[in-house]
This record gives sequence, structure tokens and C-alpha cells, in this order.
Amino acid sequence: MTALGCIFQAGQKHIMNRKNYQRELERIIEQNIKEQRVPTLLLHSCCAPCSSYCLEYLTQYFSITDLYYNPNITDETEYRLREKELSRLISMQPHLHPVTFLAGAYEPEKFREISRGLEMCPEGGERCFKCYELRIREAAEYARRGGFDFFTTTLTISPLKNAEKLNEIGYRVAGETGTVWLPSDFKKKGGFLRSTQLSAEYGLYRQNYCGCVFSKRDAQKRQ
Repeated sequence: MTALGCIFQAGQKHIMNRKNYQRELERIIEQNIKEQRVPTLLLHSCCAPCSSYCLEYLTQYFSITDLYYNPNITDETEYRLREKELSRLISMQPHLHPVTFLAGAYEPEKFREISRGLEMCPEGGERCFKCYELRIREAAEYARRGGFDFFTTTLTISPLKNAEKLNEIGYRVAGETGTVWLPSDFKKKGGFLRSTQLSAEYGLYRQNYCGCVFSKRDAQKRQ
């Protein structure tokens, strides 16, 4: 499929009415506070920098298991570096409620399979949507097996990630797996800026590409 075809397909298939997912999250939190509940949350994390603000914010209201599962990361050395940084962050960062680190399996072949035929899609197109679903679906399965009250992902904190699409996939996968998706748009209200501040504070490794071979190629071209 050509890059132009990918853009057209993404535009045709994924047009949605814009929602304020951050406000939806706040309504859920307000209800939990009213009921004096601290629900359990399975949080899929892509890396330590993106997780820093999400954890700082969410640990005020949830008991969290933080799942590192990112088969899109092509190079295993890079994968393990990001995994180690996330574990280090969790061990250092203060949390109001418990945060447990969970390392998922390294399965790059799954990303290669879903990206077959979409090699020429630009970042942010159909290949990325399939990658979102791959990771969100794995998080949903962990949430289902563990009986978590909610599950979600840190991916919405990135200005380069499509929060509308992430939430659309999250709700759909939740319906298919009998789990409950926690809506989010963590970049709102200064979330992304705060993540950069926390990254500096904790000396976190900040990568310049999402992890896949295609984003690495594009990053190298930019440099």
C-alpha cells in the first residue's frame, strides 16, 4: 500500500466526533472519590518518560500494576534499556497508592506480522493504529486475567499519538474482552510538559523515536 493510500484509508476509516477524554477520566475519578474507592488499574506503559506524569497523576486515585509490553521495539538492547528505565522510575518515584512493575514478553515478531504490507505508511497512519491495538489488546488480556477494575495506556500523553484512535480501540477491545477501559488524554492540562520535567528530575533516558524500525529510520533522516 502506498503512503498516500494509507493516509486516505486512515482518514476514511477513523473519522470520529471529538471527545474530551480527559474530562471523561476526571468524571470517573470524581465518582470513585465520592464512593471512597481506590480501584485497581492495569496501566500499559511504553517507556519511563511517558509513564512519569501518568504515574504521578494516576497513583493519587488508583492502585496500579504497570505493564511494559512493546513488541514494536525492533532492537532488543533498546527494549531492555527502556524496560530497565521504567522499573527504575517506579522504584524512585513516590506513590500515594501502590505501583507494581510487570515486564511483559518481548515479542517483536508480532509487530512484524501486523505491519506486513504497511511498510510505506507514514508514522501516525494505519500501521500505527494496528500497533496501538496490539499493545492495548495485550493489556486488556492482563486486566481480564487479573480481575482489574480498569485498564489503559500511557500512549495518549504523546503529542505524536492519536488519542481519539487510542480511546476508540480501547473501548472496542474492552467490549470484546469483558474489561473496562479507562479513557484518557494525558497530554491535556500540561501532562506532556510535566513528563519532560520529571524526565529531567529523574535523569530518564528519553528516546527520539517510538521504537519500531520505521520510526527509527525516519528519526535518522531528520537528524
